[in-house]
Amino acid sequence: LRQDTVIDGSPARDWLQGLQPGMKGILVDGAEVYGQPMNVVLTYTQDGEALVVASTSGSASRILAGYRKRFCIECLFRALKSKGFKLESTHMTLHDHVERLLCLLTLAYVWCVLVGLLQTCTVKVHGRRNWSVVTLGLRTLVRTFARIHERGEVEALQLIGLLEPSQTEKLESVGY
Repeated sequence: LRQDTVIDGSPARDWLQGLQPGMKGILVDGAEVYGQPMNVVLTYTQDGEALVVASTSGSASRILAGYRKRFCIECLFRALKSKGFKLESTHMTLHDHVERLLCLLTLAYVWCVLVGLLQTCTVKVHGRRNWSVVTLGLRTLVRTFARIHERGEVEALQLIGLLEPSQTEKLESVGY
């Protein structure tokens, strides 16, 4: 929700100001939001950005865990569709073909994340990166394999080596 959303008669920004140093967040069960009873979590992200999440199901303490999972899934869908692999452009309709394509794109996504985590990126004024980890990884992979005849195979082999199981465990350690 936005910071100007009214929760039990007060804007969310007022609730956020009530967070004391050291508090992880505020959990409000059964608050009125848009005239409906909802469970609300108000907190700040690691980057200091306000986060207000409301749900009509589940306790307030479980909302953030569900939101984290949902956000990761949204990032995956964005990368598979408009911001990367353009899955929506395929005209495949056979279930087996689509299934194989999704498997291949999943591997490509993981590879892009692993490569992207190794890249440095400038940060915008509001504190977010200029490019997503997936975009950085995809660009690096495309450039590396497009220039393989100029630079040799060493860099390409290093990027292929990132797909080893010991390397993919790095995804879990950074929350992917």
